[in-house]
Amino acid sequence: MSSLDMDTPNLTALKLNNNDDSNKGGGDLRRLVSEAHPPRASDVTALHALQKTKKERVEGSDDARAASISASLRSTTRELGPRIITREPRHLYVPQSPRSKAAAEADHTEVVKEMFAEMSDIGLKPVVVFHNLAVSELYEHSLKYEPTSHIVSSGALATLSGAKTGRSPRDKRVVRDPSSEADIWWAKPGAGAPNYEMDEHTFILNRERAVDYLNTLDRIYVLDGFAGWEPESRLKIRIVCGRPYHALFMHNMLIRPSENELAEFGTPDFTIYNAGAFPANRHTSYMTSSTSIDVSLEHREMVILGTQYAGEMKKGVFSLMNYWLPKRGILSLHSGCNEGKDGDVTMFFGLSGTGKTTLSADPHRPLIGDDEHGWGDNGVFNIEGGCYAKAIGLKHENEPEIFDAIRFGTILENVVFDEDSRLVDYNSNSITENTRASYPIEFISNAKIPCIGGHPKNVIMLCCDAFGVLPPVAKLTSQQAMYYFISGYTAKVAGTEQGVTEPEATFSACFGSAFLMWHPTKYANMLAEKMERHGTTAWLINTGWTAGSFGTGHRFKLKHTRAIIDAIHSGELTAAEYDTMPVFGLQVPKRVTNVPSEVLMPSNSWADQEGYSNTLNNLAKLFVENFQKFEDGGGHVTADEAHKILSAGPKP
Repeated sequence: MSSLDMDTPNLTALKLNNNDDSNKGGGDLRRLVSEAHPPRASDVTALHALQKTKKERVEGSDDARAASISASLRSTTRELGPRIITREPRHLYVPQSPRSKAAAEADHTEVVKEMFAEMSDIGLKPVVVFHNLAVSELYEHSLKYEPTSHIVSSGALATLSGAKTGRSPRDKRVVRDPSSEADIWWAKPGAGAPNYEMDEHTFILNRERAVDYLNTLDRIYVLDGFAGWEPESRLKIRIVCGRPYHALFMHNMLIRPSENELAEFGTPDFTIYNAGAFPANRHTSYMTSSTSIDVSLEHREMVILGTQYAGEMKKGVFSLMNYWLPKRGILSLHSGCNEGKDGDVTMFFGLSGTGKTTLSADPHRPLIGDDEHGWGDNGVFNIEGGCYAKAIGLKHENEPEIFDAIRFGTILENVVFDEDSRLVDYNSNSITENTRASYPIEFISNAKIPCIGGHPKNVIMLCCDAFGVLPPVAKLTSQQAMYYFISGYTAKVAGTEQGVTEPEATFSACFGSAFLMWHPTKYANMLAEKMERHGTTAWLINTGWTAGSFGTGHRFKLKHTRAIIDAIHSGELTAAEYDTMPVFGLQVPKRVTNVPSEVLMPSNSWADQEGYSNTLNNLAKLFVENFQKFEDGGGHVTADEAHKILSAGPKP
């Protein structure tokens, strides 16, 4: 007899028919199956519970976490904060047998048991909080509770941000309080400042409105993470929100804590209450619409009402760091950053559409970060744990690192996809031009982890000049670097925004005016000091038009811009010969490897020389007009220093 015959019961003896012997045989069959695979659960619900394991936690960490989150959700309605369930209790939602229900209740901490005892007396609905859920769980919740969330062919989660598909800078408010009001660059007519004031009373009203709204929801998502990769300079950030999409977004964008760091997280340094699905009261003081994004430095809190655009949270954290880091002598910068094989660091400044994210993601240079950085005594560090890349027009051949980062765990915001194949149409702007992809930085194959580097060897200021009169590259003096950094120039082109029918100059101080808290000259002065101390060279690169303005000329080829950057990194442009460009006084190289010489000096590529001269002078006048608001130095540079910076600008 074979071993198979010896180990296998003789089932032929267990024939199934209608006599008594067959009933006995059927019982024997069931007994054999039961013995081979005995049941390990009393019912289906208990079986489901076996599917997931539970990690051992630090003793008391669950109670401490619940207490910390409860404190974050205090309001006048709940002065002591609500009772917190840090996981959805199964027996409240799924029918169970008495035995499995008792087993589930035995797992509850004393805090949760006390909550259930009080609930029948005071009638308060418990607040169900999902704290730092795994990506897969946030996917499940998004698909279950948000009808606009879908998994696309790459594995990414496609979702919608609602009516608002971009930031609302005119609805941003900062509380004017005695401890910080002298530091803030306050909005006033003609100043270009982004910080519209509000008083503390109005902030408290909006905070109460947001927290009370969140306390009414069936479920709340709380995410704890860090801002700043340098341990000595990081802040603990807490996000409280009602949408799993928002929790997943900030999971990607903040630095994700380890289990031990999460257990010891304690009280956050800054909390964001995202109640964006609920509108602000338009009749409240300082409100100009049903949207309000409010920051209190004194309370270390931010409140979001009336917008579900996730980018408000990301830039809220950056605004905080733009205030806090300079107070510690660390320059905060709206920039991309990468590092060469020899440890040489390059920073890229640029507004949306200039190529900052694209050019900082270089396959030959590890990425430190694509958008927000600090530059301190030890070098540079990324503020974020992820990237938020533009997705409109995304192609693998142009941006392979970004394209390949779109996979499970990535959020695709406001994109269009085929209903059957779930393939994303990255060229579609049916919902918005501002389609976005949010992913952890480690999704970039050559990201440098941890995201820190040495002092920059080069800083590159990017612009997209749609007027076609600026060179593809120019070497800047120290004063020119401060001038163009403060100016923060680029141009909008027809079709990118409603009402834009021809090129329109845009100036955003320090390439991120909307997020500045101090006057721009403070950041510029810090930049100049650090560049001088560390021997950093500054460059201006135009990724916009050549041979004419938008509509007549054409945009610089990406391969030519990459060749220019390669020449900077190789040292070729440091040793190059230069010509001086008229009006702007920029130093333009005579030749660059793999770049046509005729495009280097803009006048050489224009057929209409009179048109070029007129356009050049008109743009120079716009620079001069814009810079008038900074001529007083803002209290951070002397009058003599301000004059030197001004003299480095164009002379129409």
